[in-house]
Amino acid sequence: MILTTCAACAAPLAHDAPRCVRCKVRYCDSTCQHDHWRRGHKQMCKKIHRGGNAEQYNADKKYKEAVAVAVEACAEDTKGQTCYICTQALHWKTKEGLVRMCACRGTAGFAHVSCLAEQAKILFAEAEENNLGVKVLNERWRRWFTCSLCEQHYHGVVRCALGWACWKTYVGRPEADEARRMAMGVLANGLSSACHHEESLSVREAEFSMKRRNGTSEHNLLAVQSNLARTHAQLGRLEEALSMERDVYSGRLKLHGKDHPQTLIAATNYAASLQALERFEETKSLLRKTMPVSRRVLGDSNEFPLRMQLCYAVALYKDPAATLDDVREAVTTLEDANRIARRVMGGAHPLTTGVDAGLRTARAALRAREAGQSVVFT
Repeated sequence: MILTTCAACAAPLAHDAPRCVRCKVRYCDSTCQHDHWRRGHKQMCKKIHRGGNAEQYNADKKYKEAVAVAVEACAEDTKGQTCYICTQALHWKTKEGLVRMCACRGTAGFAHVSCLAEQAKILFAEAEENNLGVKVLNERWRRWFTCSLCEQHYHGVVRCALGWACWKTYVGRPEADEARRMAMGVLANGLSSACHHEESLSVREAEFSMKRRNGTSEHNLLAVQSNLARTHAQLGRLEEALSMERDVYSGRLKLHGKDHPQTLIAATNYAASLQALERFEETKSLLRKTMPVSRRVLGDSNEFPLRMQLCYAVALYKDPAATLDDVREAVTTLEDANRIARRVMGGAHPLTTGVDAGLRTARAALRAREAGQSVVFT
């Protein structure tokens, strides 16, 4: 994670906590700093300073570790392939192997994390230097987490490695710099995608604190709150997540109206929190209102209408009061979502695997109900 805890005792730190004068490692107070110096920091201080000081040194180290994990995870899938950017199997400088975690088919989409990161860095720098405008900046920023070929978000350990690549690229900028702020979000999302939820929560909390401190917009604060809520849910803190998602959905409605994409995304997340707490009637009521709007505004092939379908179907077949027709509707809904998800995102995408699992459970529930048997969900 980024350096949000004391190097000596691991206690949470304020953003202005005292630092080592040379390498900028942070501490609770002088007592912790002196203790850490005696326990070995004396030997590491110069090395960390030469590596760009504490945050940069930590980011570089974490990046190399994340790349190694991503390459190993993709090794079977990338055998005999070459990078579509540099055309080599091994990276000329780092000697790293290839990765692929998107919807590209056949021989497309194989790349080195270093090549993907360099491509994103160059494209964004060009947009900044030439003042190409917010739209172009945002489009190019997406290269940090989106495949340039299939336009699908990377996922899993590849997204985590790119998150660290993004953070190490911009960590040296001033705190108020927009790219540095966005890089924190990219890192947090990457950590979450690789199931490093505690680390992701730490980054998100630091991001939220930083944005409040620097007076960011209500739109941006709601986005960070939503990400915080999702991370709490991933850690099993469901009531806390639901409260935050409700506030975000209410805030989006007031700020944007019911037809705005951000409002529909907030509705998806709110419904997922309701469903996780088995508040099925509330889940179904919300989704019956928002699913038609979501398909109209975002399109049937978009990720969030598909997430809504999955959430709605699960609420249908898991509800203890579900009728046979409800379970049949759940199966039909998931069959439709499964067909679209496989076509658009590929079989390895987490949403596709989630729909697959939901469909298997729904079909089993339907068979049991048609045979007059009771159904118990674990």
